[in-house]
Amino acid sequence: MRPILTRPRLVVGSPFQLLLLGCSFALAGYAGVRLLAGDWFQVVLWFVGAAVLHDLVLVPLYTAADRALTGALGAVRRREWTGYVRVPAALSGLLLLVWFPLISGRVDERYRLATGLSADGFLTRWLLITAVLFGGSALLLALRVRRATKQRPPADH
Repeated sequence: MRPILTRPRLVVGSPFQLLLLGCSFALAGYAGVRLLAGDWFQVVLWFVGAAVLHDLVLVPLYTAADRALTGALGAVRRREWTGYVRVPAALSGLLLLVWFPLISGRVDERYRLATGLSADGFLTRWLLITAVLFGGSALLLALRVRRATKQRPPADH
């Protein structure tokens, strides 16, 4: 008879994986030291603020939007279709989050002084990328639905 409780095994990856993991930790440690070398209090405050904003504001918004989407597509029959809206929305939202200062036009002058480039066009490019993401997703969904209807045997009446 086998014992119910067994000792946990230590799973170790290949030497290459361990080397990559060690390099990742070293790089993250170096970046952390460089980041916190200046005004460490502001950096910590920013991270805590971002976590609180995400957990208290954005997660309820994600949840409400996802429930509305699932309800609009039909909760039972079309649940697999929600991924075709979730993925481009998440990617578009991530791009908006990263490039918001330039998309909103709030740092145009500072960007021009720092890079020598114009900040014009970030909003247009973000809207174009968002349209391409949703259009590509809609095309993939249409192809999936078309393939599913072709594979379905005709109904006998």
